[in-house]
Amino acid sequence: MLYNNFDLTWLGHDGFKIKNSKVIYIDPFNIHEKEKADLILITHEHYDHLSLEDINKVYSDNTIIVASEICRNNLGNFKNVKYVKPGDKLKIDDISIEAVYSYNVNKFRSPGKPFHPKEDKKLGYILTINNTRIYHAGDTDLISEMNNLKNIDIALLPVSGTYVMDVNEAFESVKIIKPKIAIPMHYASIVGTKKDAEEFKKLAGKYCKVEIL
Repeated sequence: MLYNNFDLTWLGHDGFKIKNSKVIYIDPFNIHEKEKADLILITHEHYDHLSLEDINKVYSDNTIIVASEICRNNLGNFKNVKYVKPGDKLKIDDISIEAVYSYNVNKFRSPGKPFHPKEDKKLGYILTINNTRIYHAGDTDLISEMNNLKNIDIALLPVSGTYVMDVNEAFESVKIIKPKIAIPMHYASIVGTKKDAEEFKKLAGKYCKVEIL
């Protein structure tokens, strides 16, 4: 998808590639890309988000990795890693990055144990590129911190349920975040199907433009 002089590509699952003068990957997993990254963002340590095999496909000595603190034990072999926690902000050349919370409130692996606990400080990200604010929600439920998200142009939102927001929760998040464009993710790989994306578009399309990539 071309938008404001950059190209946004869904790579499957939670993975995206953003390209303008820089090449940025977010949570690359099972990708076929070979173009080297200037920047790789990792939301958390789960294998389908922090995939060393896929990072190595696009990593070079010039690549900067930004990752949540919980990824530290997995990324020790890379030389240029910046670890961040919710609330942190950094700027890499002309790209601004803000780390935000991403966690479960009603998705549990066992009673009282969410798949993505808040205390783990797993992340979503807000990137500002060409004056465009892109929110990658990470693996999250509908959380109160979404009320603090302002002026989001593009929201990348999970829709498949089980580990993340389902279609209805993602729809509710659109009403809170009020993006110009919403793009469904986290389906048609480990859990969820394209039907989830289509149902999301049917609901959320009344509030903003929805693009299924």
